Amino acid sequence: MNVNQRISQSEIKNQHSAIPGEPARLELRNVSAGYDGALILDDISCQVPHGARVAIVGPNGAGKSTLFKVLVGLLPTRRGEVLIHGLPLGAHQDCVAYVPQRNDIDWRFPVTVSDVVMMGRYGQLGWTRRPTKLDREIVLHSLAQLRIADLAKRSIGELSGGQQQRVFLARARAQEPHILLMDEPFTGVDASTQEATLDLLDDLNTQEVTIMISTHDLNLAAARFKQVLLLNHRVVAYGAVDEVFTPQALGQAFSGQVLMLPNGMALVDDCCPPD
Repeated sequence: MNVNQRISQSEIKNQHSAIPGEPARLELRNVSAGYDGALILDDISCQVPHGARVAIVGPNGAGKSTLFKVLVGLLPTRRGEVLIHGLPLGAHQDCVAYVPQRNDIDWRFPVTVSDVVMMGRYGQLGWTRRPTKLDREIVLHSLAQLRIADLAKRSIGELSGGQQQRVFLARARAQEPHILLMDEPFTGVDASTQEATLDLLDDLNTQEVTIMISTHDLNLAAARFKQVLLLNHRVVAYGAVDEVFTPQALGQAFSGQVLMLPNGMALVDDCCPPD
């Protein structure tokens, strides 16, 4: 049995271990959250089916990053609840992998690329166990899949922005998650990193990993995702792309900053918000 087969079987076993007869899913019920008295998310409710691929789209400050922090337990809810496989958040060990925005990470920390990717295995290892041969094989496979195996011994701080992004994608891949959250993964990266990211998403989709990414790129969301959650502190619209990306819904989410071109492309003016 090769590494690809072992990884796939492990993920499939984990994904279906929650509630017999029910598909794994992520559910938010009337979730509200924020910082220092300011409410950022207000009464968010939605269900993300098992194996779905969802783009979270909204203007700056709409709550996209806040939503992801709630989903990984970094920010508590003020009201409502988050369920994974029908169980409260935190009931599943290492179930959700999270790739934050690059500017949220201290890149000066003195670790190698291989060390960072191995962190994705800590949920399986615990803090007192040493990595097994299988753990090392999964790390190597993850590095190879993101085309950065040659960087394994490099310090994370020496890498370019695109390379750093790939390292954290490889860490998420090594975690073998049920759900993958990626916050603005296409911002400030080169074309090859964007393609490597999309290739990873395609691969994980074949293994029925649930994927949620936040993005400002409406056209990328429309082209590469089947479902969209349009967010501006509250859920503006959620569903299939052609049902969500309507002039009315986009205008509501972006306060009229969306220009719909005759060819169907949408442009967002983030520069000069209306008064």
